[in-house]
Amino acid sequence: MARVKKGVNAHKRHKKILKQAKGFYGQKSKVFKAANPAVMRALRSAYVGRKNKKREYRRMWIARINAGARMNGISYSRLMDGLRKSGIEINRKMLSEMAIHDAAAFAQLCETAKQVQAK
Repeated sequence: MARVKKGVNAHKRHKKILKQAKGFYGQKSKVFKAANPAVMRALRSAYVGRKNKKREYRRMWIARINAGARMNGISYSRLMDGLRKSGIEINRKMLSEMAIHDAAAFAQLCETAKQVQAK
């Protein structure tokens, strides 16, 4: 049986990591031993960041809806409860866009929610 040497595979793996480390500072972009943990950390942070981005967008939409709702004399929670009870299914992203760009339609939604709350 011939002896298996790992040189080709190791070189390929090192090249892949160093390509991912392009743009890192100093040795972290040039030396495999320094680049490998830096790339692993960066990939882990990127994964977490993708989850955080969704969280941040939802927070922003809620803040915008709340600001628009309070301008129309209703709180965010009462607005959402009123819309749910009146059977209006619209997501927070679209509500925040309406609050910014279509104030008249958003005001109508607020009035609908207020009427449902009053009952």
